Amino acid sequence: MKKRFLIGSFLFLGALCFLSAAVLAQREQRALSEKLIRLHVIAASDSEADQSIKLVVRDAVLAAIGEQNWTSRDEAAAWLTDRLPVLEETAKQTLRASGSAQTAAVTLSREHYPTRNYPGFSLPAGEYLSLRVVIGAGEGKNWWCVVYPSLCSAAQGELPAKAASAGFSEREIRLITADTDGVKLKFKLLEWLSGKKS
Repeated sequence: MKKRFLIGSFLFLGALCFLSAAVLAQREQRALSEKLIRLHVIAASDSEADQSIKLVVRDAVLAAIGEQNWTSRDEAAAWLTDRLPVLEETAKQTLRASGSAQTAAVTLSREHYPTRNYPGFSLPAGEYLSLRVVIGAGEGKNWWCVVYPSLCSAAQGELPAKAASAGFSEREIRLITADTDGVKLKFKLLEWLSGKKS
């Protein structure tokens, strides 16, 4: 009886620790998601031609956005919302100039992302505000990045300063730039939880 009680207590404490870690990880992910805007460029298909065109469209859209001095995510979102028609036309003109008959749609909306590793930093699975560029049927492999703060072309050494300027705390900067087993476990936990929600 005593042994069963001890085992039950141990399992209960383990479950409690797991749930506490899950709640903390979700809180951290939500705090991060409220500070950035991701970029998601989706190719028409996985053909070599469509994958190449995806990168040309990506470069054109990033060039049309340019280097902005946004001071907050809200300011960046408002700027992008105002320019959605221009960005969409840029994508369409780029497709035409590349000899493609495909079209493109550019939107700003919330989107679910898996854990994603970029050069020098990682972002956990979860829902993020996203600038989406969908080419044609949008059935091909996609390309991800962060448009606010501008991390798409940031050198690894610039990441902490760019993240800090967007309001990231030191803890959040360490979270996204650390390459430790603890961070990987936390991100895996978030991916598992978001899979359960889906």
